[in-house]
Amino acid sequence: MNLQEETNFSRIAAAINYISVNFKTQPSLEEIAEKINLSPFHFQRLFTEWAGVSPKKFLQYLTVEHAKKMLRDNQETLFVTALESGLSGSGRLHDLFVNIEGMTPGEYKNGGEHLSINYSYAQTPFGCILIASTAKGICDIAFADDKELALQVLKAKFPKAAYREDLDASQENVLSVFTHQWPAINKIKLHLKGTEFQLKVWETLLKIPSGQITTYGSVAKGIGFPKASRAVGTAIGANPVAFLIPCHRIIQSTGFFGNYHWGSDRKTALIGWEVAQAASTSNV
Repeated sequence: MNLQEETNFSRIAAAINYISVNFKTQPSLEEIAEKINLSPFHFQRLFTEWAGVSPKKFLQYLTVEHAKKMLRDNQETLFVTALESGLSGSGRLHDLFVNIEGMTPGEYKNGGEHLSINYSYAQTPFGCILIASTAKGICDIAFADDKELALQVLKAKFPKAAYREDLDASQENVLSVFTHQWPAINKIKLHLKGTEFQLKVWETLLKIPSGQITTYGSVAKGIGFPKASRAVGTAIGANPVAFLIPCHRIIQSTGFFGNYHWGSDRKTALIGWEVAQAASTSNV
């Protein structure tokens, strides 16, 4: 890292600290830029390059996280939660939640109440998986080395949802990936919630052909944030549907396969299996 990069890093670190401490006052772009002695335009560009999101979006994330904690604790009404998060009212809280979380604050507070989730277990070449779906599509896939623990993790995401162990058509489509019925995979619908940045990263992962790999840096460049490799890594780590959104196809720029939420050995096996299947298909 050269002197200019060190200076820029220090400025962004100072800006992040300022936003984190003062998010309840909802500081403007101009106010934050002034604190680190940059023009608003230069600060906006520099922050986005280093953090992977704009200053405004970063402020929104902090605001929503604070509101989520208040709602989880069931301490206050939506209106009071909005005010305590630095927002002018429940309307702004509603809009922010829908934009960032993909659900209303009321739905988040209710923990998935009135949501029906089917789940089932299935054996794959790489171990047992837990698949969960709603009426809208697949909402969760996880390797279930411990079935009870995997189900507990799923239920913690939507604690008030109604769960039923049932293999439905959406889940059957997912399993087609292991029986080589490749056209069926394109028919799978997903029901996911995530930030705009996470969804953009996950969409990019879906475009990586089976049997191929790429790097965190390449994904960052592909979504227009070439310096956001770490943020990309965090978004990849938050992938809620194992192997279907192929986070296992991402490796480090050094060629090292890197970590994987469900184990590095499983990641290596998945990549090897896909390479073999791709080679087999091309020879037909």
